Amino acid sequence: MAISLKKPQEIEKLRAANKIVGGALELLRENTKPGMTLKEMDAMAEDYIRSHGATPSFKGLYGFPNAVCTSLNQVIIHGIPSDYKLQEGDVIGYDIGTKLDGWFGDAAITMPVGKISPEDEALIACAKDTLYYAIDNIKQGMRFKELSHLMEKFILDAGYVPLRNFCGHGIGKKPHEEPEIPNYLEGSNPKAGPKIKNGMVFCLEPMICQKDAKPVILDNKWDVVSADGLRGSHYEHTVAVINGKAEILSLA
Repeated sequence: MAISLKKPQEIEKLRAANKIVGGALELLRENTKPGMTLKEMDAMAEDYIRSHGATPSFKGLYGFPNAVCTSLNQVIIHGIPSDYKLQEGDVIGYDIGTKLDGWFGDAAITMPVGKISPEDEALIACAKDTLYYAIDNIKQGMRFKELSHLMEKFILDAGYVPLRNFCGHGIGKKPHEEPEIPNYLEGSNPKAGPKIKNGMVFCLEPMICQKDAKPVILDNKWDVVSADGLRGSHYEHTVAVINGKAEILSLA
């Protein structure tokens, strides 16, 4: 497995692409309210990305039709924007990618529409808290499998399960690079596999199911739900390993 190490100036290029992602997500966060359609949210983010000199990297990627993955309620990831109007009590996930000067950015949030139930608040918190817990615990020399194991344990301890068969990933001059980073330990030994090194840049993205970790892909070939049919959540940041620790690149 060839995991590339980025030079400081390359990390700054990635930071610039990711800052636009962070800004677009903040714009969507501020404008998410009942009555807005998913297509309106998608167009708003695309306009923001293009106005900052970048292109929406998800648009056309593997055939995806839009700039933003809008994952509503039971949809955990890869939701296609539609004419659906957001309603009070909905849970909506936004996942955005950018390309700027040949370098890619990628991040995601899940958020409430108006007032939501305490159960849904806890569901969203699990994804966000898992992500920040993992980032805080990254250090040079730990193995990626240890990181996956750490996220899995955090999710299970919160009473949820990580979605199977989807994962975080490296990022750079391609939107998806080595390594793959599942939110659960594959195999039985967390002390196996490649180690985290200074200069590595990757995306962590906890994807949370309530009871059943098995993914089901809907008829549109994109929307991913849990086999339990219950609501899910998803959070993501792009991080760079600098001076032995992870630094978030995808903040506005």
